[in-house]
Amino acid sequence: MDLWFTEKHTDDVNFTIKVKQQLYSGKSYYQQIDVFDTYEFGRVLVLDGFIMLTEKDEYIYHEMVTAVPMAVNPDIKNVLVIGAGDGGTIRELTRYETVEKIDMVEIDEQVVKVCREFLPRTACKFDDPRVNLFFEDGLKYVRRKENEYDLIIVDSTDPFGPGEGLFTKEFYGNCSKALSDKGILINQHESTYYDSYVDMVKRTHKRISSAFPVSMVYQAHIPTYPSGHWLFGFASKNLHPVYDLKAQEWENFGIATKYYNTELHKGCFALPNYVKEILADE
Repeated sequence: MDLWFTEKHTDDVNFTIKVKQQLYSGKSYYQQIDVFDTYEFGRVLVLDGFIMLTEKDEYIYHEMVTAVPMAVNPDIKNVLVIGAGDGGTIRELTRYETVEKIDMVEIDEQVVKVCREFLPRTACKFDDPRVNLFFEDGLKYVRRKENEYDLIIVDSTDPFGPGEGLFTKEFYGNCSKALSDKGILINQHESTYYDSYVDMVKRTHKRISSAFPVSMVYQAHIPTYPSGHWLFGFASKNLHPVYDLKAQEWENFGIATKYYNTELHKGCFALPNYVKEILADE
């Protein structure tokens, strides 16, 4: 008998993957957690029925949320990561020897425990001495910080359930306060391809723009995310993601990447017209 996992992208669209076996299924205080081993995508982390990562394409997401800001401000030393219980963002950040401190705030400790056991390729750098783990609400955590971080990465689930508070105007304002003058905020920005996601993207972009003078959107192709066309937010008080790109300085890090490069960096901020029109409404 064939076993398949199906994620509902919209009322009319499903995404289905053939599964070898289910490795884990459990419910934390916050959400349902499942891990599957699949034929095409390797191991897959699913939270509340939504794919968070697959071993085959997770590097795209994690490179794009880390390399983009590091190439704009190679002097980043202190980083706050909110969410990211799978460990992929932490893994990528620890590749930069110049980063001195990585504070990670994850509301659900069970996600980290499960990923350590079943997704060792991503959850492999939590024990780096620069990494400090805090299992609490990121919204409350960032309220207490001021001028402390050079980079904040909001690696959250979708804007409902445990991740809902990380898409509010108050949260983005507190992030701005927690960042240094050359600080950068990166967030996952959903997708505008399906109509049911459009209002979410517009609302998020409007709220970030109200808190930061520089607020731009960039894109990547992530096959297992809804539509495959995924957006990210780049926000800053002073730095422009293209005009302030330090391509040679990033090359000097010697980071071997599978997706990101500095030419792609410039291109990923060139958005399709339908996305530009949606964002222009805000």
